[in-house]
Amino acid sequence: MTQKLSRRTMLGAFGLGGAAALAGCTTTTTANELSIEPANAPVQQAADTSLGAAETVTADRVAADPRDIPAPITRKKPAVVEALLETEEVVAEVEPGVTFRYMTFNGQIPGPLVRTRVGDTVDLTIRNPASNTMVHNVDFHAARGPGGGAEATTVAPGEEKHLRFKVTYPGAFVYHCAVGNVDYHISAGMFGLILVEPEEGLPPVDHEFYLGQHELYTNGATGQKGHHEFDFEKMAAEDPTYVLMNGEKFALGPQGYDELVVKTTDSVRVFFAVGGPNLQSHFHPIGSVWETVYRDGALASDPDRFVQTVPVAPGSSAVTTADFRVPGNYKLVDHALSRVVRKGCLAVLRSEGPENPTLFDPQ
Repeated sequence: MTQKLSRRTMLGAFGLGGAAALAGCTTTTTANELSIEPANAPVQQAADTSLGAAETVTADRVAADPRDIPAPITRKKPAVVEALLETEEVVAEVEPGVTFRYMTFNGQIPGPLVRTRVGDTVDLTIRNPASNTMVHNVDFHAARGPGGGAEATTVAPGEEKHLRFKVTYPGAFVYHCAVGNVDYHISAGMFGLILVEPEEGLPPVDHEFYLGQHELYTNGATGQKGHHEFDFEKMAAEDPTYVLMNGEKFALGPQGYDELVVKTTDSVRVFFAVGGPNLQSHFHPIGSVWETVYRDGALASDPDRFVQTVPVAPGSSAVTTADFRVPGNYKLVDHALSRVVRKGCLAVLRSEGPENPTLFDPQ
């Protein structure tokens, strides 16, 4: 069972060459959590600070489990891959005491990773429960056809539709809701990744993880308690209240859902999707580099080697590998670091094993 620990305003041993030097931050450490709290950085006040009380949550969690990925494909021939996307509108906490009405695929952010190989046919069912209030659909960047399937999959509450499409080029491709207010629906959580493996497959690794980044624009300030409504003016100004990894503030790691756990001898692959809708990410593992990077998810290209920070545009992805040979916590961040410290964009990977003083000796 996954244990969810407290996610107060904290960042665990941030590792920026002296966390306290960052924006006047002070740190505290306990047995179960490592925290960093900005000194002289009160909650930013919005122009209108009147928020309603936090609403009753209808989903305890929207952060996708980063381990929940279909197994690598070993078959040598194309097949039909069935996929179900159910559009779920849920109220959940962005952080404790802060609620928001998310829009999701299958109740998670990012939506489920759909795994295929070149030549497969995706047999998609999209379902919009009658309890929802909005029309939804899905645009697959991997689909050849008008709108990536958006028009063919448009469903009102209570409707269900089907779409079949063949995947003909390898890569890791974003999918997202693409109705009229496409930016609103993506910001509220409606994006994910479809992986199209090359015919020969991907090199084996010990662990694969799935992460997604997006911005949330609300009528409240970051950290302001209560129920946050969506703010279209903030979105037009590209001024997010939160920048999030897997949909919740500081969701993944010892400070939250402690699911990114490896051994110092393990190899790790990360599928990283950026929904946006507006901001480019700068994906960086603090304490390491990416050993290989397929930029923009372009698996047919030769990977770059030993990349420190990977720019990933909204509506794009990166496929990265790394190893973490020294035990400890490694922060996976957007290196536009105010988005981490002030707006919540952080995942923490924990590497377990013997000390390695040949590589790293803190003494």
